[in-house]
Parts: sequence; C-alpha cells; structure tokens
Amino acid sequence: MQAIGIENPGPASRLVLQDAPKPQAAPGEILIQVAAAGLNRADLMQAKGGYPPPPGASTILGMEVSGTVAALGQGVTEWKPGDRVCALVPGGGYAQYATAAQSSCLPVPDSLELVDAAAFPETLFTVWTNIWDSGRLKAKESVLVHGGSSGIGVTAIQLLAARGHTVFTTAGNDAKCQACVALGAKRAINYKTEDFVAVIQAETGGRGVDVILDMVGGDYVQRNMAAAAMWGRIVNIAYMQGMTAEINFAPMIMKRLTLMATTLRGRSVAEKAAIRDALDREAWPLVAAGRIKPVVEARLPLGQAQKAHEIMASSAHIGKILLTLD
Repeated sequence: MQAIGIENPGPASRLVLQDAPKPQAAPGEILIQVAAAGLNRADLMQAKGGYPPPPGASTILGMEVSGTVAALGQGVTEWKPGDRVCALVPGGGYAQYATAAQSSCLPVPDSLELVDAAAFPETLFTVWTNIWDSGRLKAKESVLVHGGSSGIGVTAIQLLAARGHTVFTTAGNDAKCQACVALGAKRAINYKTEDFVAVIQAETGGRGVDVILDMVGGDYVQRNMAAAAMWGRIVNIAYMQGMTAEINFAPMIMKRLTLMATTLRGRSVAEKAAIRDALDREAWPLVAAGRIKPVVEARLPLGQAQKAHEIMASSAHIGKILLTLD
C-alpha cells in the first residue's frame, strides 16, 4: 500500500509518499480502507522528532481516519465489512489502510460525507474527555476554549453550544473570531488585541468561567487562574507557548481551583472505549442531526502531506485539514 514516510526525522524532516506493508487486523481490531486522515499538531511534532507513538503502534503518522471496513480481526462483533466508520487510532492514518480497535470507532451517518468524517475522532474524543470527564462540566456552566479556530476549538464550540453552555473563546484575528461566533461562541476574543482575562471578567460580571480548555500554556497558566470562577477547573492539553512558567498559586487557593493536564494518545483501549461510548450516546446524535458540522479548511491528496503540514504550521487555517485518498 501507499503511505507517508518521514525523511530525515527532525527539524528538517520531509514527508514523502512511499510503499509500506499493508497492516493486518489483530484480535479486537478492524482494518479500514482509508478515505481520509485528519491532521493534528501531534503529527507535526512526531515528524520533527518528538511525541513518538505509543509502544506497539504504527510509526506512520496519523491519529484519526474515516473509511470503510475492509476486514475484521478475531473477536470483532461491532462491525462488518463495508461499514462506513471513523476511528481514533494511535498511529498509521496517513496510509491507504489502517487498523483500529473496534471500540475506538464510530459509525458514519448517511448525513455526513465519508471524507469529512475524518475531522471528528481526535477532536471529539479530546473535547469530551477533557471538558466533561476531567473538567467535570455540569449543566449550564460556562467554558473558555482557547484556540477556538483550531480543529479542537471549532468542535468544542459547537458541542458546548448544542448542549446549552455559554462558550467564550480566543482566536488570533478578527476573521477567526467571527467564525467562532458563527459556530456558537457568545464572545470570541482576539488575543492579539484584547486581554482575555479582562473580557471574561467583564462578560461574566466578575464571576469568571467554570471550565477552561487550554493548549497554550506559558503565561496563560497564570492568566487562566484569573479568568476562572470559584471552584473552576483548568485543563491543559498542550503547552504551545512553553512547558515552564513562574506561577503565583494564591488564586488557586483562594478560588479552590483545580489545575490539571491530560493526554489521549497513550490511553488504554478500555479508556478510549469508555470515551467512545459516551460520545456515541451524547454527541454523535448531534453530528448525525447536523447540529455539529465538520469545519474543514483544506482537503489535500495524501501525496501532498508535506504541504498540509505547512498549512497547519502556519496557523492560518480555521478548522481541520484532511488528507484524502482515491
């Protein structure tokens, strides 16, 4: 099969189309003929020599795919050949075929284009487990989502708004902010021209927000504490601005805040299955009904993976970037 390989892994890496062995479905797995693979920041990190896949996972880039079930591993009962699925995978997505645990897959409804379904697995799994599981979000609580125009951000805004939550977000220019408001954010804050802490305090009458989803880190750690409400929960999923910061923990004590950080890729099959089951019950019906839509900046052929990574690295996009296969 054809797959994307990494030439010269590290800062000067290049992505190239090459031949690779076709994977085989292990017990409990399905083999997917890939229609599309979604890009994630972790793919960029892996290509540059960081964030290696978990032990036993494919070294091929790609953590989410959509496609058609091509074969079943021993013991698979949830799917049959020909089913349209999208899946969270620990690696191997940038290829004609990929394997996935049967319990990390969701059915692609007729209302959703098969290619565009690749925009959802990583984002929905990430949003649900971090905002609802880790963040313990309750009915009517408010949320601040940093990076609202990212793939994770556009999905979080839509899911939160559809479930009745007040959503605030940050983005890097006015066009991105307008896009976030159109998706359901009450207020989108241009972090280059506005202080998100001041805006949140003004918008909430000084109360702050209940849950904050952050991928920035650095000095945002301190500023998130200022933007959080009493008993607020702050969840970090990345530290794009830096892994270190000097912190005054007084607001954490005074507000009884919870500060946490999580990753998804290395979790067990059972943990991911629990997230999938919650999504299937709570979020996927909203996708099927069209209340949560794929927001796709670009669809590029698999052989243009290098260009796709360059688009993502520029941070000029809104939503997801997909690699498609004929």
